[in-house]
Amino acid sequence: SQGIIERDETPMEKEIALLHRADFEFSHIFYFCRKGFEAIVEDEVTQRFSSEELLSWNLLTRTNVNFHYISLRLTVVWVIGVIVRYCFLLPLRFTLAAIGITSMIVGTTVVGQLPNGSVKNYLSEVVHLTCSRIIVRALSGTIRYHNKENRPQKGGICVANHTSPIDAIILTNDGCYAMVGQVHGGLMGVIQRATVKACPHVWFERSEIKDRHLVTKRLREHVADKSKLPILIFPEGTCINNTSVMMFKKGSFEIGGTIYPVAIKYDPQFGDAFWNSSKYNIVSYLLRIMTSWAIVCNVWYLPPMVRKEDEDAVQFANRVRSAIARQGGLTELPW
Repeated sequence: SQGIIERDETPMEKEIALLHRADFEFSHIFYFCRKGFEAIVEDEVTQRFSSEELLSWNLLTRTNVNFHYISLRLTVVWVIGVIVRYCFLLPLRFTLAAIGITSMIVGTTVVGQLPNGSVKNYLSEVVHLTCSRIIVRALSGTIRYHNKENRPQKGGICVANHTSPIDAIILTNDGCYAMVGQVHGGLMGVIQRATVKACPHVWFERSEIKDRHLVTKRLREHVADKSKLPILIFPEGTCINNTSVMMFKKGSFEIGGTIYPVAIKYDPQFGDAFWNSSKYNIVSYLLRIMTSWAIVCNVWYLPPMVRKEDEDAVQFANRVRSAIARQGGLTELPW
């Protein structure tokens, strides 16, 4: 079993049929009690918010609850790996990340002083692409992009499944996007204020983002300008552990325009990209991924999709979600 509960492979209908063969006994009710407790303890939604469990150990953490000690040889290899990852890889990656983030802040601030025009847009894209690629190198990112002919175009909306805050960096490594999100403080706030000067990102104050009509209005204004970069949106609204795609919020699909679906699938054998925000803060999370072996993933650009005349926003969102789930090999959940 890969879960908390060691489940019986026999279908529930067959087990009930076996119970009916005998005269009723009071103990029969415990079968249904057990099934109820199993559903509560390990339901199909809650387990999507914890790291994906691997069938084998990836020399990073004990990713299988059944393995606590394997052998002395593997323990020695793991200790050597810790030394390599923390004493050699981490300092190099931290240096690259610092260079990338500093270059992003300085570069976008300088470009932001230029008058609006083609030169400013070109330099902004160069800065974003260059700095994003430096940051991806800091994560030892190994990314394969498929079907590049379907890459999002200007004036469109790019929607993708969401696993990690680095999803945006993974996509920006191959093309520029206008980000949509809430205004933050700290280092993230500094980056947001700098980048918005050079690129038409759409940042909302906490009070604004609760006003769905205001958000929709600002996004429609952005999409209406075909010279602006495609908007990047994660309709799930939260990070899922890259095994599933959960319900898409319909707001992104009420705006109009062309939707460019993107499926992102990480390989957890080399490093767990999932951010469990209830367990780790952003600093702890970044330390975990920067001390992993690598961030390996596949990105598929799907053919553009438009809303049909007989579809409402919810049906359109479900159709796009299904396409992403099929391409990424992810489980589609209606929750």
